[in-house]
Amino acid sequence: MKQLGLLIRLIIGIIAGTIIGLAGGWLGVADSVGFIAVIRAFATFTSLFSTFLSFMIPLIILSFITVGMAELGKKANRLFGLTLLLAYGTTVVSGFLTFFIGRAALPSLIQPITGDIMESNAFEPFFTIEVEPIFGVMTALVLSFVLGIGMANLRGSSLLDVFRDLQKIVSGVLARIIIPLIPVHIAGLFAGIAAEGRLFATIKMFASLFAIILVLQVLYILSQFALASVVCRQNHMKGIKNVIPAYFTALGTQSSASTIPVALECAYNNKVNRDVADFVIPLCATINLNGDTICLVLGSMGIMIASGMNPTLALFAPFIMMLGVTMVAAPGVPGGGVMAALGLITSMLGFTDPMQQLIIALHFSQDSFGTATNVTGDQAIALIVDKFDCSAKTESR
Repeated sequence: MKQLGLLIRLIIGIIAGTIIGLAGGWLGVADSVGFIAVIRAFATFTSLFSTFLSFMIPLIILSFITVGMAELGKKANRLFGLTLLLAYGTTVVSGFLTFFIGRAALPSLIQPITGDIMESNAFEPFFTIEVEPIFGVMTALVLSFVLGIGMANLRGSSLLDVFRDLQKIVSGVLARIIIPLIPVHIAGLFAGIAAEGRLFATIKMFASLFAIILVLQVLYILSQFALASVVCRQNHMKGIKNVIPAYFTALGTQSSASTIPVALECAYNNKVNRDVADFVIPLCATINLNGDTICLVLGSMGIMIASGMNPTLALFAPFIMMLGVTMVAAPGVPGGGVMAALGLITSMLGFTDPMQQLIIALHFSQDSFGTATNVTGDQAIALIVDKFDCSAKTESR
């Protein structure tokens, strides 16, 4: 299974969980002790996994955002500041545009699921374990900012080295425990949904969200290159064809970092100065996650509507602003965006454990397309930064 891509494993998990959940009805044993025990066993696993994930979220935020802020602060220069501003600005703008599009489109496509699967579970786990996080999500965020900015202004690096080691430990937990178990976790979720008779309503919600997310990601790519064309006063829309190799490489690898060599060649082909491309492309592979932002904002809205909640602008505005910061320091692993944002989704949007499971499933199912969107957007940012860099050099002469 480890040799299969994460998306394939996730699909297998969804199919397997669905078959198990529906098997009781097919075989006429839905009320049997054996079938109920199987579903409750899955529910026990998902409960324990959710508890462990909740425990890890503050540590994920603390380790990655602290180190990210410290390292970004130590790189302060003109090109870095401009790139960071563009990455954060486009992330926030795409988040708000996604919200308004979602407000217009989702209510007619997604209806509250009868029985509210996000709040109830007919198949209770055999047992639960309470493991309180070391501190709350907002405490972790504030502490990360204070420590990260503070370390960026320290001459020594001893404390930063400690947090880098912590980041390595957390990355290892993500890569070796959480990410590999996600397909099993999702299988348990869909087994419960199918057994409770709410499968088709949930699949309909997923299909609607998935389709809209893909459309918005394509529109984002087009808008980024349109913005680059306006800023640079040159038609860069035709340059989209030069970045197709990077898009499909990211689609296959599901990793912005793995796509960097191809992305650099694409930037060179679009006549971006090599020095600018060599700086901007690797940096944006870490800090520019617009594809994830679109998925997380729209996905959260859809799940809230399906659970009978009202996603208002007052609720989402601070969430989007904070999400922009969190995405800058999100872990560079498959699914890292949703893992870093899960704390915000829980604390600011009020997601329950089952709702968290659904946003994780949605994000992982489209993570390849989100990564491809991120990588393609990096190219537009590189074009804009190159324009400003050339202008600055001209003025200095």
